Amino acid sequence: MTTTDSLRSGPGTDGRRSANRGDGHRGPLPVREHLPARQTASAASRVPVLDVVVPVHNEEKDLRPCVLRLHDHLSRTFPYAFRITVADNASTDSTPAVAATLAAELAEVRSVRLEEKGRGRALRTVWSDSDAPVLAYMDVDLSTDLNALLPLVAPLISGHSDLAIGSRLARSARVVRGSKREFISRAYNLILRSSLAAGFSDAQCGFKAIRSEVAERLLPMVEDSGWFFDTELLVLAERAGLRIHEVPVDWIDDPDSTVHLVRTATEDLKGVWRVGRALAVGALPLDRLARPFGDDPRDRALTGVERGLARQLIGFCAVGALSTLFYLVLYSLLRLGVGPQLANGGALLVSAVANTAANRRLTFGVRGRSGAVRHQAQGLVVFAIGLALTSGSLAALGAATGSPSHSTELAVLITANLAATVLRFLLLRAWVFPARACSEPEDLR
Repeated sequence: MTTTDSLRSGPGTDGRRSANRGDGHRGPLPVREHLPARQTASAASRVPVLDVVVPVHNEEKDLRPCVLRLHDHLSRTFPYAFRITVADNASTDSTPAVAATLAAELAEVRSVRLEEKGRGRALRTVWSDSDAPVLAYMDVDLSTDLNALLPLVAPLISGHSDLAIGSRLARSARVVRGSKREFISRAYNLILRSSLAAGFSDAQCGFKAIRSEVAERLLPMVEDSGWFFDTELLVLAERAGLRIHEVPVDWIDDPDSTVHLVRTATEDLKGVWRVGRALAVGALPLDRLARPFGDDPRDRALTGVERGLARQLIGFCAVGALSTLFYLVLYSLLRLGVGPQLANGGALLVSAVANTAANRRLTFGVRGRSGAVRHQAQGLVVFAIGLALTSGSLAALGAATGSPSHSTELAVLITANLAATVLRFLLLRAWVFPARACSEPEDLR
């Protein structure tokens, strides 16, 4: 029943998937739901719930035992229909013939031939074409214990998470590998945490899964077609607020691995720079990956709660605390050379521009340059209100005490700023950055 496919290396080779991806750009992702249990039927006639991709390049020796072992494990332990897809990356040995033989022998196995190398290219091609709602991949050496496969995909099937990764660096993981690879892995993840603020623990473990509706939106944003594909996928997903589930794995290093560590590390660092720059300038439409409020079933019964309010309040408070500190430092510096009113006006103006820019990006999630000038102009109106409150407070203090101390001035300014903060948030939320009416369509499915 299963045939051997030959696909182009580009994404969107299947018409249905390409059409869905285009429609998917209309708004946020649909609410995650538990995938329904399939009706009992023959394995050949069921649409698989899970499609496990095994990308290979010149793996004629290891491919057959890997697929047979994986097929046996899934047949014995996985309660849903599944498929194993061998993605051949331009092999020059007998790997394509081995893959074709496996596809002919086992109904749940298919093979795909790509004419260009690249693990990311293979995953993008197969995942874009697959009809399974949960997509996964693992390395052909099966370094990861297969007992972690069901815990990996279970949160995706249940609707709890969007992506899942195996982690060799989690506290309860058990890993056997050399000190050189251990050092490189930990150093790379430290770089990701420090440069891209990554929260996941292990970017390069060859053991990951993703829900198909997330892949449809996320894959077109991922540029890399090689080893950095995993990292880029995870960073963008995390920045968009998607839920990433981590599974501690038992992992044994493959001593015969053909990965070129220096070349791979160099390409990864280039990828970190490219993604970091794109995130810094807001060049990626991450709002396409947003989940609607009420994604958690417990939230759907809530009424009278404005969507996104809690998150915006947290962001506004964080930005406000930093901008207030910046304002007070700047005021103190300016006060060394000018009077209190001029120092207050200058400090408040500079901090207001920075505050509007930070709230625009971090609190209200507005990316790109469109409307930035208008937002700053509106922010200056809000600034004028704050200036009136703080300047009036200073004037009242001067009239009451004549020559107040510097500490008294700061205390009055802090109090006045606190009073202006509530009004500033309301104006920013309702006037400067109003919620878009089209941001949450009722049903995207």
